[in-house]
Amino acid sequence: MTHSAPLPTHRFPADFIWGVATAAFQVEGAGAEDGKGPSIWDTFCAQPGTIADGSNGLVACDHYHRLDADLDLIASLGVNAYRFSVSWPRVQPLGQGAWNPHGLDFYERLVDGLLARGLQPHLTLNHWDLPQALQDQGGWRNRETVQRFVDYAQGINARLGDRLASTATHNEPWVVATLGHETGIFAPGIQSRRAATAVAHHLLLSHGLALQALRAQGGGGKLGIVLNQSPVQPATDSAEDAAAARLEDGKLVRWYMDPLFHGRYPDDVLATLGDDAPPVQPGDMQAIAQPLDWLGLNYYSRAVVSASGAWDVKQSGLPLTDMGWEVYPQGLTELLVRLKRDYDVPPLVIAENGGAFPDTTWHDGEVADDDRCSYLSSHISAVGAAIAAGVPMAGYMVWSLMDNFEWASGYAKRFGIVHVDYTTLARTPKRSARWYRAFLDTQRQHAAQG
Repeated sequence: MTHSAPLPTHRFPADFIWGVATAAFQVEGAGAEDGKGPSIWDTFCAQPGTIADGSNGLVACDHYHRLDADLDLIASLGVNAYRFSVSWPRVQPLGQGAWNPHGLDFYERLVDGLLARGLQPHLTLNHWDLPQALQDQGGWRNRETVQRFVDYAQGINARLGDRLASTATHNEPWVVATLGHETGIFAPGIQSRRAATAVAHHLLLSHGLALQALRAQGGGGKLGIVLNQSPVQPATDSAEDAAAARLEDGKLVRWYMDPLFHGRYPDDVLATLGDDAPPVQPGDMQAIAQPLDWLGLNYYSRAVVSASGAWDVKQSGLPLTDMGWEVYPQGLTELLVRLKRDYDVPPLVIAENGGAFPDTTWHDGEVADDDRCSYLSSHISAVGAAIAAGVPMAGYMVWSLMDNFEWASGYAKRFGIVHVDYTTLARTPKRSARWYRAFLDTQRQHAAQG
């Protein structure tokens, strides 16, 4: 077999976590079946103009009805782990009170099915699909939602926690806060800086309190949180661009890392917020700064900042993904080395990394996605370089297992290493799936050789 991208030559630890990742709303479908309640994304999709292709998540990839076949598919990739999220409104339709047995049964079958196939279950409690019933009471702006989340975390842990390799509280709180509540391009579509800072604080607080509760309860595997991060670089050498990049780094990276590891928000960002600063109460920061067993990082590209406005990504001349993001693997090594330098980080897991590409080239019945193979090769090598630099790395997850509902982009952007035909819902592994399996085979061979 010929490979469309070189296989990374780094030798990773024998116990390294190699996986693929999805999120409930993006793949499950069954959006109004078996007692599932509506989420804020169901509501958001129903509003005209919010989703690029006018689509929704009611069917998505129909993973809910195709669970066993999809678990077989995951096992066929040669990975040892699967990262998935629980749909809160599927298991607790109102976000509090009564639990939905059909929803809990689904995730129990998912976890048990992974274990039966020798795969580690890595669960995320909140991948953005807040129950609409809680949004109607203020959502993440409402401090009461913090306690609702803690209750939800304990309920899921009571049912599944004895079989999990890890539990993450939240996926990308920056996205929920900034895209959901400041720019409003993601659910719930609110545009308020004050709302965004309150949401960010309540997400972090609910994370810390949930970790306390889960540790008291026992189970859940290793406990952590998943943040989206990028190195932030100034567009030019000017002092203005440097200052703008420093502030953007504060909003994207330090706003989440500083509370988690230092128990405080960054002073430079607080100074710019004024009256929009978060509603911190006594004891909050201590609660947020719980020890982490691991930290998940989602990396796709770097951020380049110009004080004079938006930076044209095409200026660099680097290849771009279908999302218009630069392919910049060296930024991943840079980010990981910086986090180790600035924070006392626990083992790090790349919880998402991948590229959207048009996937228009087919060859012998599979998508010949050489761009994606190259993307994965270069970024896995970047993780290897971080390990060589002394960064404590524990795992790497490809985003995504399969093409799926890409939030505000709808179904037009394909991140999967497995192609989904949205007419028939047939799954077809792409060349990148074969590439990933071949790479993992070499890692197993290294491990067997000692």
